[in-house]
Amino acid sequence: MLSDDAERYIELRRTLGFKLRKPSRHLQSFARFAMERGETYVSAATAVEWATMAPIRGARQRRLGDVVRFARFLRAENAAHEVPVNLFAERVSRPVPYIYTQDELARILDAAGQLRRQKPNPLRQQLYVMLFGLIAATGLRVSEALELRLGDILPGGVLHIRDTKFGKSRLVPLHKTVVAALEDYLDRRRRFAGSDDHLFLSVKGKMLAYSSANCTFRRVLRLANIAPERSRRPRIHDLRHSFATRVLEQCNTERDAVARHFVALATYLGHVDIKHTYWYLQATPALMTDIAAAAETLIMGEAI
Repeated sequence: MLSDDAERYIELRRTLGFKLRKPSRHLQSFARFAMERGETYVSAATAVEWATMAPIRGARQRRLGDVVRFARFLRAENAAHEVPVNLFAERVSRPVPYIYTQDELARILDAAGQLRRQKPNPLRQQLYVMLFGLIAATGLRVSEALELRLGDILPGGVLHIRDTKFGKSRLVPLHKTVVAALEDYLDRRRRFAGSDDHLFLSVKGKMLAYSSANCTFRRVLRLANIAPERSRRPRIHDLRHSFATRVLEQCNTERDAVARHFVALATYLGHVDIKHTYWYLQATPALMTDIAAAAETLIMGEAI
C-alpha cells in the first residue's frame, strides 16, 4: 500500500538526518487520496490533481515536489510507479549574501554595545554583542547560537552544537579572543541567573527568539549605518556567509590545500554536503585576485 511505502520512505530519509515534518504529512495525504481511487502505484495525473488542491502555487510546488522525490524512490524498485513532472516548479535563486568588511563588523559590535538598556533585561547590550560576535567569529547558524545552553560550553574553549539542521551534532573550537569574551559574558550572566540554562535569554528569562534577535540586528545595522543605500538589507545570517568567505580568502591556492581547507570548513560549518560550502565562495576582491594569480601562474607554466 502507498501509505506503507510512504512510511518506509520517510523513515529511511530520517535516518539520514532529514526531519521531513511537512513532507511526511504531504505523502500520507497523497497516499490516502490515491488509495481512495483504488490506486496502488504512484500516478502522475493523480499526483498533479492532488497537488492542485493546495490554495497557492508555492504550496502546490512543495506538495508535488515531495511526491516527485517519493516516486523516484519507488520507481527504483518498481517501474510501474510514474514520476510526475513538477508543473508548478519555479526557478528559485538563492539571495546573494552581503559580505561584511572587518570595519563593518566592528561597527556592528560597537552599535550593539550602545543599545538602550532595558530594566527587564539588564544584559541587553552584552547579550547582543556576544551573540552577533559569536556568529561572526564561528559561522554558527543563528538557530544554533540561540539554542546554546550553558552545558554546551566545554572546557578548553569548545562549543558542543547539538541536534543541528540535519539532526547531527559537532564540536566547534573557539579562538582565544572569543573564549575571553565568552567568559566575560558568562561572568555577567551569572549575576542574573534564572531557571533557564540557555546562553542567550529574553526579557522573560527564556530562550531568546529568532524574531527578537533579527529585529534587534536590523536596528543595530541602522545605528551602525551599514549599507543604508541597499534596497535589500543585509541579514544576520550574512554573518555566517562572511565568516566562510573570509576563511576561504586565507586559503592556499594550491589544489590539494584548497581541497583540505574546504573539507575542514564544511565540517566546521556543519554542512552535510560540501556543495553547500562551495556556495560560500563569493567573488570578493581578495578571492578574485588569488584566482587570477593562480590562473596566470598556470598559463605561464604551460607556455614554458
